[in-house]
Amino acid sequence: PPSLTSLSVATDPTSSSPLGAFTATNAESRRIVPENPDGRPTYKIVYVVLESQYQSSMTAAVKRINAGSKNMAVECVGYLLEELRSESGMEAFKADVADANVFIGSLIFVQELAEKVIEVVSPERDRLDAVLVFPSMPEVMRMNKVGKFTMKNLGQSKSVIGDFMKKKKQDDGSSFEEGMLKLLRTLPKVLKFLPSDKAADARTFMMSFQYWLGGSPENLESMMLMLGQDYVEDVKEGMVGKERIEAEEPVLLPDKAIWHPVAPDIVFESPSSYFDWYNKDFCPSAGISVTDSPVVGIILQKSHINTKDDTHYVSLISELESRGARVVCIYSGGLDFSGPVEEFFYDAGGKPIVDSVINLTGFALVGGPASQDHDKAVKVLSKLNRPYMCAVPLVFQSFEEWQSSELGLHPIQVALQVSLPEIDGAIEPIIYAGREGATGRSVPLSDRVSLLADRALKWSDLRLKKNAEKKLAITIFSFPPDKGNVGTAAYLDVFNSINAVMKELKGKGYDIGEAANMSTEDIIDSILNDKEARISSPELNVAYRMSVDEYQELTPYAQDLEENWGAPPGNLNSDGQNLLIYGKEFGNVFIGVQPSFGYEGDPMRLLFAKSASPHHGFAAYYTYLEKIFGANAVLHFGTHGSLEFMPGKQVGMSGTCYPDRLIHSLPNIYYYAANNPSEATIAKRRSYSATISYLTPPAENAGLYKGLKELKELISSYQGLRENEGRGPAILNSIVSTAWTCNLDKDIKDLPPVEEFDGKAISFEERDDIVGKVYQRIMEIESRLLPCGLHTVGVPPTAEESVATLVNIAQLDRAEDGIESINRVIASSVGRNIDDVYRNANEGKLDDVDLNQRITEASRAAVRALVMQSTDSDGRVKEVKNIFDDVGGMFAGMMGKKKPWTEAIKDAGFPDVVEERLEPLFKYLEFCLKQVVADNELGALTSALDGEYIRPGPGGDPIRNPDVLPTGANMHALDPQSIPTTAAVECAEAVCNKLLERLQAENDGQYPESVAFTLWGTDNIKTYGESLAQVLALAGVRPVPDSIGRVNKVELIPLEELGRPRIDVVVSCSGVFRDLFINQMNLLDRGIKLAAEADEPDEMNFVRKHAKQQAEEMQVSLRDAACRVFSNSAGSYSANVGIAIENGGWESEDQLQNQFLERKGFAFNADKPGMMEQQADMFKAALKTVDVTFQNLDSSEISLTDVSHYYDSDPTKVVQGLRDDKRKPMSFMADTTTANAQVRTLSETVRLDARTKLLNPKFIEGMLATGYEGTREITKRLRNTLGWSATAGEVDNFVYEDANDTFIKDEEMQRRLLETNPNAFRDMVTTFLEANGRGYWDTDEDNIEKLQELYQEAEDKIEGV
Repeated sequence: PPSLTSLSVATDPTSSSPLGAFTATNAESRRIVPENPDGRPTYKIVYVVLESQYQSSMTAAVKRINAGSKNMAVECVGYLLEELRSESGMEAFKADVADANVFIGSLIFVQELAEKVIEVVSPERDRLDAVLVFPSMPEVMRMNKVGKFTMKNLGQSKSVIGDFMKKKKQDDGSSFEEGMLKLLRTLPKVLKFLPSDKAADARTFMMSFQYWLGGSPENLESMMLMLGQDYVEDVKEGMVGKERIEAEEPVLLPDKAIWHPVAPDIVFESPSSYFDWYNKDFCPSAGISVTDSPVVGIILQKSHINTKDDTHYVSLISELESRGARVVCIYSGGLDFSGPVEEFFYDAGGKPIVDSVINLTGFALVGGPASQDHDKAVKVLSKLNRPYMCAVPLVFQSFEEWQSSELGLHPIQVALQVSLPEIDGAIEPIIYAGREGATGRSVPLSDRVSLLADRALKWSDLRLKKNAEKKLAITIFSFPPDKGNVGTAAYLDVFNSINAVMKELKGKGYDIGEAANMSTEDIIDSILNDKEARISSPELNVAYRMSVDEYQELTPYAQDLEENWGAPPGNLNSDGQNLLIYGKEFGNVFIGVQPSFGYEGDPMRLLFAKSASPHHGFAAYYTYLEKIFGANAVLHFGTHGSLEFMPGKQVGMSGTCYPDRLIHSLPNIYYYAANNPSEATIAKRRSYSATISYLTPPAENAGLYKGLKELKELISSYQGLRENEGRGPAILNSIVSTAWTCNLDKDIKDLPPVEEFDGKAISFEERDDIVGKVYQRIMEIESRLLPCGLHTVGVPPTAEESVATLVNIAQLDRAEDGIESINRVIASSVGRNIDDVYRNANEGKLDDVDLNQRITEASRAAVRALVMQSTDSDGRVKEVKNIFDDVGGMFAGMMGKKKPWTEAIKDAGFPDVVEERLEPLFKYLEFCLKQVVADNELGALTSALDGEYIRPGPGGDPIRNPDVLPTGANMHALDPQSIPTTAAVECAEAVCNKLLERLQAENDGQYPESVAFTLWGTDNIKTYGESLAQVLALAGVRPVPDSIGRVNKVELIPLEELGRPRIDVVVSCSGVFRDLFINQMNLLDRGIKLAAEADEPDEMNFVRKHAKQQAEEMQVSLRDAACRVFSNSAGSYSANVGIAIENGGWESEDQLQNQFLERKGFAFNADKPGMMEQQADMFKAALKTVDVTFQNLDSSEISLTDVSHYYDSDPTKVVQGLRDDKRKPMSFMADTTTANAQVRTLSETVRLDARTKLLNPKFIEGMLATGYEGTREITKRLRNTLGWSATAGEVDNFVYEDANDTFIKDEEMQRRLLETNPNAFRDMVTTFLEANGRGYWDTDEDNIEKLQELYQEAEDKIEGV
């Protein structure tokens, strides 16, 4: 075969191109050719493996045969699976297999590489003397051939092995490999039933598998000798008349055992035999105490012990032992480690003997890379109840490749070895080992191993220390940095929650000093110093002044910050001489304020494409926590701070990444909103946090107020009197004029003008038509969900507060659980299909708007009836009464009495509803009610502080996925290879059809040519990839799952089937989406390029049409011109537009647009996957063709004005500036928050949001009830409304005018706001003035003068005048 010089091999998880620097090794270091065959027949073996630990054993075994065997010589060459990505790797592999005698493969679990192995080996299978494939994907295993033994039916028939490979889990959760191991143990019995020649071949295969699992050079030598003399023709001929070699028995370690690198016996099969040696002989000689030292349990991969590739294990063990800790290292033969954990981590009395656990395999606890049983893993780990860390060895990258990569860990490893263990409840994915290019052996990364040892022991310390001695640093945030904003966190009443935490800690014996007798107000005051503090005094309470010398001595990386911030102390968090730490100590608890990013008000820094390092004050804060205050753990309080968004790699931090440097060895516990799993995942991966989810405030229906309420009353009068020719038209006239007063003319295109309208002059149908449209709009406002108030940690919702959430859970069909939605069952009782009712109601048909409203009211009554049965006198849900097992209920049923909820639906006017059809739904709702009120937010915190395991749970929207409850869970995202799901693809196609119908209607029947999309991490977790699937659907591409259900392929939908042109898309991904779903960015990029390269006419394929124009303009290939997937550079987040608007210091809209283009213009390219490339020109060229901008709202809690993210990434005005005709693109929002999905224009959505939140007394009162923080929340909504004016110009003047009436003209309201939080009120006044000054709000002079006076008044109050 041709000699291969150094190959660069790509390992993008999904493309097949030779570029992109992730893996660069080649097979030459694994090629052995016999030096002198001496006339012996030589046979050639080619092997392909996932990881490189077999390389040294194979090499040694082949050399032993070539030196010692009289009968044969062996030539051998090995490939790592990832090397088959590149064309050159593939060519070499093909050439090697063409003249091989035997092929061996193992752990081939990456779909597109499995296909390559089949492509090369399959045509040669009949010619080869033997093909042995050990656990791999079923289609690869079907190539097995040893004499007459084959597996050709694998995965298709009911074969034993086929069943193991199906996605469905076995009852005992065993994966494929476990199945093969069981087969090995029962082998002798199985062979009895086979014909003798077949039996011999099956025995050879199973013996070979045992030799392979044994992994040592001796075992592999026996395997190759046996295969040669029995199956390779030349060797068989040469053996005629000679004595055959008797196969040695495989030398196998036990399937599971305890191992220690210096033990005299290789392994121990019981904890007692191990501790006999370890505690009596080893520890005393090593100077380790056997009475009070912490014990760390370590889980290892057996193949590394078999092949003696264990330096990385030995290194961590010696680090731990040198710090005075003891270890118990266990392994398992298969990929299910739950058995060994149960057997070796407990003493004879069943008590756990370990204080913390580190899994060094990087795999999920049960099932490894192929199929996982997370439930079993969680059960085993919950019983053990110890912190469970899962560290990761680099598999596909060399140490240097990982170090130089901005993205960090290889995407396939992130999917298998970070995402999957997180679902088991693992924390801290620290990379601790790399591999040596030439020998393929594992090498420890010393600084990471040392960090891992420190962190594991700090978690153990929490278990062993008394509570009275533990020191805790509670860290709160301030966004945007201002005294009125201290203690910001999404949906959380931070200070009341801190008070609840302090009381809980006091009860558990912690020293909380004077806080024991303080109210929430007192705690706020002592941290803010004094809410009325004079501007001249330092804003917040200073807990510590750190001199520059002390800072530099204690912060090893201080010098690296000078490039961005100059010499310390700088002007942030400093008094010019010292660095200031803001906060206050209460006994052993410190409550501190995390410094800000530091570039909020600096237009230049906001424009940098890559984010700056933390400033000196930020670094000093964490240095203080760890080295001066001496915290045993830090608690980050609420969603979210800036630590986890500091620059560094995306996943797999190195010692120079800022999140790693800052948190260093502190155990990090983080309260995170349950509906934000994506950013929580970033906190887990980048700042090593153990997250604890908290509930978002209970949702309520927005209800109606003022003119809207009056409209509803007028409509019900109209319905009663519509036949009455005198009264009907008169009421209609009032409806029309009130609708104008409420600005509904903006939403109802053909609302007749008040001046010349007369209800008498039009037909009966036309009157109903007008009323139907008005009714539809106000019901849309009334039923909109809004979170009321703020959540306090550890306070579950009351019964009344649970109702709205349950109603919304009840409105979704859940086909996979066999549950029909309540609306569907009620509608069918009057002979209607709910989907038709929704469709007609959306179009404003009066009868169906009314029916829809009556169904909604009936469903609310039914759910309330369920909840009321379990409510106590305080209005709390105590014990959920199980109505289905109730004996009295059974008798009532026999007497023909209906369940209370059926009665409620009947009373609401649906007498024919069928009780049996409601039963599955109400059983489910009962389970959900238990989950909603179960609460473990404080319990999870105290157990984390006791060094215990935090139960994992998914994050997301509790309405779509009630498994998010109960809160107090260590949140995880989902397996990134599982989305988009088939259901998500169906929903996405429905939304795309609605969008295109609406666009055609508004655009003379023309389709848009290009749509700009924004993709968010959390949305795609909640909806299992709906918005991702929408992008593919518009381009006419469909995602396809592989044979074990992972989504990593795409195919074109033929134009005939699509029935419309392919629409071009420009995708702007949030930084969080980029971190979590790089595999999906890959899918998108490949899908769009597939569309661009399809040979179709331009008028039917806008992707191709635009790519051809851009290829010509920019002088690049068509494929490169079809670049459409963009995000921030690795380690940077957001366009900083939100930060600029929140801080108010921006100059013009141009500045905001430039920030967006600079920061978001990094392209992802599946052909060069190792990096995000700056491609601002390509980004502009793609945006220039956009006709429509589009985003998704996926849950009621986060809407347009609740967060700055949505407008931060909104490209509407950016596109307008780039288009040749300077026309503003149309902007749409899909709203999938309810069963009745809608597509609205951006301005409709902004109005709906303003009417249900900012202008809604119910929302305002809910917020004000929380005091200081509530005022700030209201101001934030106004500030975010201004953001939409700035980025899209889609805010109506009346929104500002009505807000001014509500907050400023109402003297009483104005006084309440000023008193509860003067800083936030001043910011509100500033926002109004800014809206007017920037031309977004046109109002009279009196209003402006009044605002200027109020600004002065607020200033005086803040300064204490």
